[in-house]
Amino acid sequence: MKNSKIALVTGGSRGLGKNMALRLADKGIDVIITYHTNEAAAQDVVKLIEDKGQKAKAFELDTTNVNEFTTFFKHVSDYLSETYEESRFDYLINNAGTGIYKPFLQTTENDFDEMMNIHLKGVYFLTQKAIPFLTDGGGIINVSSGLARFSLPGSSAYGSMKGAVEVFTKYLAKELGDRKIRANVVAPGAVATDFGGGENKNNDKKRDIISSNTALGRVGEPDDIGGIVAFLCSDDAQWINGQRIEASGGMML
Repeated sequence: MKNSKIALVTGGSRGLGKNMALRLADKGIDVIITYHTNEAAAQDVVKLIEDKGQKAKAFELDTTNVNEFTTFFKHVSDYLSETYEESRFDYLINNAGTGIYKPFLQTTENDFDEMMNIHLKGVYFLTQKAIPFLTDGGGIINVSSGLARFSLPGSSAYGSMKGAVEVFTKYLAKELGDRKIRANVVAPGAVATDFGGGENKNNDKKRDIISSNTALGRVGEPDDIGGIVAFLCSDDAQWINGQRIEASGGMML
């Protein structure tokens, strides 16, 4: 029987997704995560969640390949039915993604398509496939970026897709309102993870630039983001809908 709330976090094996999954577990929420290639890292996250007293499961998923989504949700549905006796979950967090740092004039069509497939097309159609399994009164959280508000050279393709996801989220909030499903955006600023080759973690020159342009004077950490997602998956956030919440420490104000 389903007692706990359940969240599905894409790209939950590392970085922000891992932190989101762990903070959700801290809130007493069971978690399903997806991973692309690193099963060992995903299983480590599952173990950490279980150590917190919550149920967890990891599934492999390429979020750029829409042809996988029906099969993926069949696996998720089977797991939910076996574990909770009903095939529904409460929160979808579209977090999976990769970065690209290329000037506009050097960005190829393949680069553009890669960003579109993972950050817009994949999010759009994965969410569409998820809706029949999402509990009425549940929630969707799409992950955007501060780069949809301000521009830094080299992120035109990535930032454009994140801007599109923010518009998409408003449509979700409007069209799913009759089922009381909320849809919101969390937009991190620069965070020190392995994302995009670890630029924000390892490039000291870039870290100095970020810190000097952030009101709180430092680069973000995963712990700055995961708790916001966990909050949005709680009853305390039940009246937040169709909103963009930027968590950037006051970057580029």
